[in-house]
Amino acid sequence: MAEAYLIKYAEIGIKGKNRYRFEDALVKRVIERVNRVEGRFRVQKEQGRILVESLAEHDEEELIRALSHVFGTAEICPVTQIHDKDFLKICEALVDHIKKRLKDREFTFKVYAKRSDKSYPMQSPEICSEAGSYILEHIPSSKVDVKAPEYRVYIEIRREAYVYLGGYPGAGGMPVGTAGKAMLLLSGGIDSPVAGYRIAKRGVQIEAVYFHAPPYTSERAKQKVVDLAGIISEYTEQIVLHVINFTEIQMAIYENCPHDELTIIMRRYMMRIAEQIAREDECLALVTGESIAQVASQTMQSLAATDAVCDMPVFRPLIAMDKQEIIRESQMIGAYETSILPYEDCCTIFVAKHPVTKPSLSRIEESEKALTEIMPPLVAEAYKTREIIRINPR
Repeated sequence: MAEAYLIKYAEIGIKGKNRYRFEDALVKRVIERVNRVEGRFRVQKEQGRILVESLAEHDEEELIRALSHVFGTAEICPVTQIHDKDFLKICEALVDHIKKRLKDREFTFKVYAKRSDKSYPMQSPEICSEAGSYILEHIPSSKVDVKAPEYRVYIEIRREAYVYLGGYPGAGGMPVGTAGKAMLLLSGGIDSPVAGYRIAKRGVQIEAVYFHAPPYTSERAKQKVVDLAGIISEYTEQIVLHVINFTEIQMAIYENCPHDELTIIMRRYMMRIAEQIAREDECLALVTGESIAQVASQTMQSLAATDAVCDMPVFRPLIAMDKQEIIRESQMIGAYETSILPYEDCCTIFVAKHPVTKPSLSRIEESEKALTEIMPPLVAEAYKTREIIRINPR
């Protein structure tokens, strides 16, 4: 017997001939994650599961936390692994496993069996019945409840046998890197980290770009964004963060364009620069944290005016979410407390008192003509002097 963890996955299981690619990607992500946990582990595929075997002492809580941040996982189950599939040995191991996990407390249970090894001499209903009787005989504090059991007791007969009491929820989604790469416009607010989390959950590898405007934004504001990227990296592995000095560009817009259009025009230049970096780094799309009508720059007309400068797709994972939904998800991923720190980003410094909410694209383009000569060298300098920070999970 050995201490081990079975990782179940959901969506990957319905993939066809390409399923092995997703399984291999998940194995790679699991290996990356367990390598950061103190201990030694062996990770391998196991007939519709990923098996993580413990080869040394480790902190189970730390390992579960690490694995629960891997996209593609549905459930992480601490199991006892039985090399000898003799049914009596399985039942003995099952009782030992239950006693270890539940101590002496009273509980109700129901047994579930999965027999992937079809050569095994017992059918699943017989396994459930006999194992249930064995538990009742050897753990007097137990009681069967087939309708609403406190614990589901699982027996899986594969190349080896595994017994366990349910598991811990995984992150869901698809393994990062199986759906291409995208560039996230990351600010210090609540929304964009959640957008990054959501797009990564669909298997997209993300890089990020942050627009910094010293001295109007402080180093603390920049560090806040670095910290948010670190929180997202807990789910995505390394994130490459591009920090753009946006001050001169913002000042040029402020001095030469109508103030009610400042936010839209600034946003359009952010998208231009983000797309340039994205193409250089082989990203396939831009990702933003915008939600329809949340603020003036996020009306349908404003979003259309912003997108008009982009050739690559712009994904907005939060587009139909309201603020409370976004806040709840921010709290769930551990970003909220950092996002609400009172360090302003470059957008909030230059917000107009009465911003246009239904901008005309033709009017915006006409206003930008005042920047025709001024902006190209400023954009080129901002692009050339950007700071690149590689951020790894903690």
